[in-house]
Amino acid sequence: MTADTEIELKEAFQRAQKGHNNKAKLVASLKSRYNKLEDKTLFHEEFVHYLKYAMIVYKREPAVENVIEFVAKFATSFQPPPNAEDEQQQEEEEEEEDEDDHPFLSFIFNFLLESHKANNHAVRFRACQLVNKLLGSMAENAQIDDDLFDRIHQAMLVRVTDKFPNVRIQAALAMTRLQQPRDPDCPTINAYMLILENDSNAEVRRAVLSCIAMSPRTLPKVLKRTRDIKENVRKLAYQVLADKVHIKALTIAQRVLLLQQGLHDTSESVREVVCNRLLPAWLLRLDGNMIELLHRLDVENCAETAMETLKAIFKNKPMEELLQNKGQLDNRKVIPLDSITCETMLYWRALCEFLKGKGDEGEEALEQVLPDAATYADYLSGYLKEVPVLTEEQRADFSQLELVMTKEFISQQLIHLIGCLDTNEEGGRKRVLAVLQGMLALPQTPSSLVSLLTEKLLALIPDDQRRIQAVAEIISDVREPIMEASHPVDEKKSRRQQVKLAEVKVCIMEAKQALEDCIAAQDFSRAAELKDSIVALEEQRNQVLEEISESNQPVDKEVHAEKNDPETLLRCLTMCAELLKQMNMKTRTGPTISALMSSLILPSIASAHPAVRNMAVVCLGTCTLHSRELAKTHMVLLLQIAQLDEVKIRISALRAIIDLLLLFGFQLLSETASTQTVQPAQSPDKLEGDAATAEDKADIPEDTAQSILVMLSEFLDSEVGRFISSYIGEKKKFVSLSRGLESIFLSYCFQVSDLRTETAEGLAKLMYTGRISSAKLLSRLVLLWYNPVTEDDVRLRHCLGVFFQLYARESRAHQEIVEESFLPTVRTLLNAPVTSPLAEVDVSNVVELLVELTRPSALIKPSDNTEEVCVHDYLAVRMCGEMLKDPTAPEVRLFAKTLSNLELSRGETVREDLTTLLQKLVQVVKDRVCLRALEKMLHQLVDSKEQAEVPDTSALQPLDVNADEAATEDPSKSVKRPKRGQRKASSAKGGRRPSRRAESSEESDGENVPESVPVVRPSRRAKTAALEKTKLDLNPLINQEANVS
Repeated sequence: MTADTEIELKEAFQRAQKGHNNKAKLVASLKSRYNKLEDKTLFHEEFVHYLKYAMIVYKREPAVENVIEFVAKFATSFQPPPNAEDEQQQEEEEEEEDEDDHPFLSFIFNFLLESHKANNHAVRFRACQLVNKLLGSMAENAQIDDDLFDRIHQAMLVRVTDKFPNVRIQAALAMTRLQQPRDPDCPTINAYMLILENDSNAEVRRAVLSCIAMSPRTLPKVLKRTRDIKENVRKLAYQVLADKVHIKALTIAQRVLLLQQGLHDTSESVREVVCNRLLPAWLLRLDGNMIELLHRLDVENCAETAMETLKAIFKNKPMEELLQNKGQLDNRKVIPLDSITCETMLYWRALCEFLKGKGDEGEEALEQVLPDAATYADYLSGYLKEVPVLTEEQRADFSQLELVMTKEFISQQLIHLIGCLDTNEEGGRKRVLAVLQGMLALPQTPSSLVSLLTEKLLALIPDDQRRIQAVAEIISDVREPIMEASHPVDEKKSRRQQVKLAEVKVCIMEAKQALEDCIAAQDFSRAAELKDSIVALEEQRNQVLEEISESNQPVDKEVHAEKNDPETLLRCLTMCAELLKQMNMKTRTGPTISALMSSLILPSIASAHPAVRNMAVVCLGTCTLHSRELAKTHMVLLLQIAQLDEVKIRISALRAIIDLLLLFGFQLLSETASTQTVQPAQSPDKLEGDAATAEDKADIPEDTAQSILVMLSEFLDSEVGRFISSYIGEKKKFVSLSRGLESIFLSYCFQVSDLRTETAEGLAKLMYTGRISSAKLLSRLVLLWYNPVTEDDVRLRHCLGVFFQLYARESRAHQEIVEESFLPTVRTLLNAPVTSPLAEVDVSNVVELLVELTRPSALIKPSDNTEEVCVHDYLAVRMCGEMLKDPTAPEVRLFAKTLSNLELSRGETVREDLTTLLQKLVQVVKDRVCLRALEKMLHQLVDSKEQAEVPDTSALQPLDVNADEAATEDPSKSVKRPKRGQRKASSAKGGRRPSRRAESSEESDGENVPESVPVVRPSRRAKTAALEKTKLDLNPLINQEANVS
């Protein structure tokens, strides 16, 4: 090769670094030079020689990226463009000409495949990047040799397991065109699914999401990424589903779950993707038919999700378009009863509520889609009266039952629409009230509608006393309806009357016969007497007939008959519970409520039907919130119910007890236990000061507060974990266990789990509000959160996860409670037997969580005094004392590592004490890792002032582009995934940390861009010089190499 050619090749690489150069011209010029050469071997070697300068740079420098782009374009320019006319001829000659058509491309691939195993992670990264660029730059119908395909495939499968995220990203992207979705054993698809499940780096998961092919195998994995811990991954997962997956490819459950999670996502950007990408894509595939979209969601079982979906769609629609799509409304602005469906009814309700929420802007539009109150009240009454009441035989018919359920769902939506009516007009409001009261008093009204009807009725009545009076009257009409009572006919008396009537008739006939005889004999005086007697007998006959008719018509009387059947009691209790819930907390219980308590609520607690008892407990608990005297009177009853009744009823009683303790405090228990005398009721304002803690109550022997804590602790230790573990372990032995018995067993386990969850939530509320202050209970909650048995209890995990953060950040006193629970929690985990689920918990994760919770900088209002002794100081002393007890214990290494993550105060006394303890530890601890950590901590304490002035060298930016290679490749810095049922503690900002390497490896571009916080602020000139150093230029290196050669 001539010198002129060498210069032109080097010049091409130099010019390729500049972003403003036209790479197409460079490619054409260099390709022309290449085609003129007879011996292309030297060109290949020289080309690779210059390419290596770019491949050793790991940073995403613009100059290097331009070179990589240039190389990919140049290499793929040798591939012949596809010709549609000569496709058949090309297929025939493909095997013969495949190797000769692009020798340079084959040479580049061979070089990259040989380089992907290099020790330098920069070379591996650039090799995978170039393979990705080359495959991506090829034509859509391009073909490569089978051997080359297999070699690329195997190499990239190795590189997707690389320890550097950027290498894994490029390897995953390079395999995009190597997928075979129809092959059930495709290794690329299998690797992609494994990465989505297990890769710890979010950017790697995003890369796989962007290129994975959709198929029945991969769809569940992509759906699972919508619940990823990282916001960007969730966002991309929804984008992929919107662009690549048809709505018909998803099941109803999958569609509903996607919308539930997406519309309630904590990230605003994810919610925007769901509203602006996913929903429009689904509507587009359904030709914009929103009713059809509701059909795809099964609105009867997910009404709230469907409502939120429609409102999200309405936000992106202009008002004119919404008014044009009014559904099937007729001239009365209602849907005809014969054409109403669940979907059209829900769409109507969503549209009205959306317009109602627009304020004044939507008032005029609302008048076009909703009638006046009186017309709607008649429409509602007409539909509710058509809901059939099924007999026991009809309930066995599934079609009949389904029809009634559909009508009840539509009725619920119609009742919800009452909130959108304009009830300012007196006549319309009275008509709506009359309809609601009539439907509540009607026995044929379904029980599922009672609560909703009562809620809407109370919303139209602003005054509490009027509410109480209205509901009490309805309850009286339902439970004691007016009935007509009739007396039975006396059969003996009726028989005597009939005999007397017959005798009178015979006498009349005899007298008439005698009268005829006298007239014939012309005995007129006797005839006159007989005529008078006949008149008297006829009067007697008429009198007897009147008596008979009166006795045959029973006398009807209106009486009040009390009904105590379960359905009636449940209906009345439901209305009462809704009334108590809607009442203002400051409204005291009057005579009407007291009468309901004595005649309805308290007798129903002794009912044999669980549903009636449960609703009665709910009413009792709600009613006691309005009166301190009632709370003291019935607290013992609630405690008994919480321990003795069915699980569902125990949960209701437990909720009532927790609410009473939150409102009145534990002082209520001492008053209940100490005296039974009636004391004057206190106002809620005074009750706010009763914040007596449970620990204070525990000092009194046999105190009620102590009994409650014992009960709650037993609920936390519910048998569900032991039941489930024994069930899973022994399931194989119970082969003959019937399905019905198995379902009953699991149902009971889940009910007990709900009791445990409710207890944990109640304890969290009591601790957060200051009613309880107990390190032991906090330790129990932490262990419950980490216990693998509660892994599937989403509500429990979410509740405790939020509670820990809020509780510890609230005040210094709360952090002291967390610090006090540190050692008991750690000891429990370390001493857990192998058979216990707690043995699977990673103790280091628990320690990290407790350290982060007690960080002084995590407080909402941190102290400005840096000399003040903080919680971490006490925690450090506790850990040092624990290590001194047994220097050979396995937890010593964990404590030594944790010491370096604490935020210690700058007080001299604290540092001197810690220094003394650390010096003793250094003398007795033999483990090298522990000694190294303790000596480092001791050195930081002794030279704290000097260390504060000198920045951490591990956080400085290296001058050499590959200077951090050795440090980054340290395998000890890799992040391990937690075990099943474990939570990884979130990293806190600030504090003393040994290095940022482990954290930087979590991000795709963070390996050699560590975060640094210098102590001394550099000058503007220093900043400019540092910025110039970051702009890498390959020309000096190339020129230096040329001069040496």
